[in-house]
This record gives sequence, structure tokens and C-alpha cells, in this order.
Amino acid sequence: MEKKLYGLTKGTELEKMITAAANAEANGTKQYYALARMAREQQLPEEVSNTLEQMADQESNHAGFYAMLNGTYPEDIYGIMEKAAKGEYAAEKVLAPLAEALRALGSEEGAKQVEEFIRQEIHHGELLEQLIKKYRK
Repeated sequence: MEKKLYGLTKGTELEKMITAAANAEANGTKQYYALARMAREQQLPEEVSNTLEQMADQESNHAGFYAMLNGTYPEDIYGIMEKAAKGEYAAEKVLAPLAEALRALGSEEGAKQVEEFIRQEIHHGELLEQLIKKYRK
């Protein structure tokens, strides 16, 4: 019988290596998404930004896999989702001042992007609540 992947490397000699890999992948996610945005801002060919975004998507998936191997998060999926929903709903309170600060720096585009993120974060909270309501037993 195949062993579960969740927590497989926790407490083993691989745990530190897996943690480092997860952190590297998470940093790669940030790096490639930032490069994709920079490529668009610099009006590079769309292939450049699209490829970088695809790489970022893959890196985030890799980071999640490694985190699962180490059992980084508790197995209580719905409990974690509940906490995450609360954080997502707090986005406006936390990020609205950032949008205003970007406006004060003269970047309406940056402010509008953060405001879009606020809407997305709140929607994430809604999605999480819908999933919990639909599937939690």
C-alpha cells in the first residue's frame, strides 16, 4: 500500500531539505510573477510575460507539494479554510491604506491594482465559505 504524502518527510533527515525547497519555490513564485509584471511594464513581447507567469504557477504548485510532504499545515482543511476566509475578508482594512499610499506616490495604476486585489481577496473569502458550507460534514 502506497504511503500518504502528507507529512511523509516530517521528522526525517529530509525535512530540512524539503523546507528549503518549499521556501525556494515560494520565492521563485514571487520572482517570476514580478518579472512577468516588469516585462509587461517594459512592453516586452507577451510571450515573455506569459511564460514567466506559467513558471510562477508551477513554482507555487511545487511549494505546496513540499509543504504537504513536511506536514507544514494541520490536516484540518476546513479549519484552515475558516481561518483563511477571515484573513481574506480583512483585505480591505489592511490593503486600502496601501492603495491610498500608492495614489499619494502618484501611481493610480498601482492603487487600482491593489483595489482589484482587495476585491479578489474578499471573493476568496466567499469561495472558501461556500466550499465549507457545501462540503463540510
